[in-house]
Amino acid sequence: MTVQECLNTNDRHILAAMCGGQVLELNEPAPADAQLHLLTLAHDEGRRIYERSLRFVLLMALRRLYPGQQVRIEYSAGHGVYVRLPGMEVTAACLADIERVMRELVQADLPFEKKTWQLDDAIRYFEEDGQSDKVALLRLRPYSFFRMYCCGGMWEYFYGAMVPSTGYVPAFALEPQPNGFVLMLPTADAPDAPAAYIHRPKHLQVFGQSARWCEILGVVNAADVAELMARKRMRAFIRVNEALHDKAIASIADSIVTGGKRIVLVAGPSSSGKTTFTGRLGVHLQVLGRRAVQISLDNYYRNRSELPREADGTVDLEALHTIDVPLLRTHLAALLRGEEVEVPRFDFVTSSRVAQGVPLRLGEQDIVMLEGIHGLNPALYEGLPMEMIHRVFVSALTCINLDDHNRIRTTDVRLLRRIVRDNQFRGTLPEETLAMWNSVRQGEEKWIFPYQEQADSVFNTALHYELPILKHFASELLEAIPPESPQYLMARRLCKTLHYFPAIDPEILDEIPPLSLLREFIGGSTMEKE
Repeated sequence: MTVQECLNTNDRHILAAMCGGQVLELNEPAPADAQLHLLTLAHDEGRRIYERSLRFVLLMALRRLYPGQQVRIEYSAGHGVYVRLPGMEVTAACLADIERVMRELVQADLPFEKKTWQLDDAIRYFEEDGQSDKVALLRLRPYSFFRMYCCGGMWEYFYGAMVPSTGYVPAFALEPQPNGFVLMLPTADAPDAPAAYIHRPKHLQVFGQSARWCEILGVVNAADVAELMARKRMRAFIRVNEALHDKAIASIADSIVTGGKRIVLVAGPSSSGKTTFTGRLGVHLQVLGRRAVQISLDNYYRNRSELPREADGTVDLEALHTIDVPLLRTHLAALLRGEEVEVPRFDFVTSSRVAQGVPLRLGEQDIVMLEGIHGLNPALYEGLPMEMIHRVFVSALTCINLDDHNRIRTTDVRLLRRIVRDNQFRGTLPEETLAMWNSVRQGEEKWIFPYQEQADSVFNTALHYELPILKHFASELLEAIPPESPQYLMARRLCKTLHYFPAIDPEILDEIPPLSLLREFIGGSTMEKE
């Protein structure tokens, strides 16, 4: 009996099932007496399964229309994925043809057939097919077998489970973009239609900058990083990465000083490196003759006892109302007038403010910097002179792929950073960090990402060398999570990504500068030291 037969349903919103920490495809045999949990678009793994399967359909259509054309599936763009066709002009007519063929393939409801190949056979197939990126990646694979999928005469693999057939992914749209297009997916709330495209030009611009950095560094896929390491070029790679970061931060500092700004607001999602970025930006402002005074939004937390409770009795600690916004605005206005304020201090042990704050007054050219998840929320600076404010959004937007068709999600890189940091400095077990991640992501979607396009500057904290470094710190922690753990699936997925990066020589760690964004997570930062 297959999983689908066991579930006794033909509902095509059900994409797969979970059994313990394992994903089972609907056409796989169901384990005896297994407790199955349905996977739909409401589950992170369900969304990944839908995207993989739809990418397969896209590649089938492109192969039929443009045989031999290189395809790069690169990064998230809202509820979609940005796709580039290097060397080809993507016209409206092209997109219409691609969509037409994709819909024909979906309508045909072609089955995805899974087979286990020997690794050597898979490498030989991709060599003959001209997919050198996959050949280079598979040579790094630590196992002797490889699971391949076939549909409509095309063999492919997407490093994870798939739906049974093309008819399971009918909801999609193609949104034209410079040099490519966005493949739009549906959402859990509306699974039968593609999500509306939200144009985020600043977000796309910073990804474009990251892609240019990849070209400068000569590294676009995991195998490129591995080759660079094999040639003993990792130290030089780190130096250029860090120099590019420093140049970008210096440019933001120039904009702030040239524009006569007095307040800098910094926001970004979890593990994006906000704290170190803010400190480094302060250093560059000092180079330009401006004293930068940092204020933590954490110190403006309201007493826990004053916070409203949710319907279930819990307190949403990421909500804007946890911050005393009126007091913050009053203080910022007073500082701009040259007055002295008493910045509060929050005690996280007692979850309340201490009696005595810290006095602060700005000099005529001093700049105050605030960093926190709500840093770009307009409520923080309502009523303040906008000509005095510079807003910065930071996030880790990696553009390194596994191969041309398989991206490494930016959220996975941030999660790896957080696992390492929480374990190193907070004594938090990886399973605990993984367990809270979905809640963290929901908070980001609600309180951070809606305001990212309001930023005056966007800074990408991703470092193209960081995945081998994070592997050094995270692999053993993740591999220790047992299969019966509810967090096993997430841990296993991260391990599979890290498998394609070689182990580093620990001596390489001394090449990472003490002010590197990565030091915030792996340790050794001197940003907070006198």
